[in-house]
Amino acid sequence: MIKIVLVDDHFMVRDGIRAILEDEEQYSVVGEASNGPEAIELVQSLSPDIVICDIRMPQMSGIEVVQKITALDNSVRTIMLSMHDSDEYILQSINAGAEGYLLKDAGKEEFLKAISVVSKGDKYFSGDVSSILVRSIKGSDSSNISAIDTNVAKKQSSKDLFELTKREAQILRLAVSGMTNKDIAQELNISKRTTEVHRFNLMKKMGVKNVLELNNKAREYGMIP
Repeated sequence: MIKIVLVDDHFMVRDGIRAILEDEEQYSVVGEASNGPEAIELVQSLSPDIVICDIRMPQMSGIEVVQKITALDNSVRTIMLSMHDSDEYILQSINAGAEGYLLKDAGKEEFLKAISVVSKGDKYFSGDVSSILVRSIKGSDSSNISAIDTNVAKKQSSKDLFELTKREAQILRLAVSGMTNKDIAQELNISKRTTEVHRFNLMKKMGVKNVLELNNKAREYGMIP
């Protein structure tokens, strides 16, 4: 059982997250806090596996909370939950020790995926956040890059950058080569409908609306030659 503490100054947000997790038997919400000091106390008394923390709260910011939790017990994994996808917030969260950064408009499926990935010791950043992170790294000078968790940068390689599945990565390569959904289905020996679903999902993850945008973004991030 993965023990989770929720930290957000809005009850409705905590209530919504708890409702999602109550349907998943492998997770247990063992505590809730509405501010940073309460969160620190809960971590000390409950020893949770994961803390899901809002980035902007009264008394103490989520970034400060993550820093203190990491200092207290670096075995506790932290996921930052935020409405903000700015470079500054993302990089500050990573440098504070957050293993995940998830936007509040993320769907249930992505939310559960983030918790699963982080609980296994890996890092999770939603597609939009990953794109911003990589752009920031590419646009930074060496002194700024050294302040970023380089392990995060290494993990965000091609396919993993947008959390594509193996099948989605295959369809990406075939789609940008000019193949239609029918052609791809025949090539991979799957149904056309299955191809359409995978293609829709990969385009959504990469934030593109058509094949041209897909091609450009895939080249930008070195996912295709």
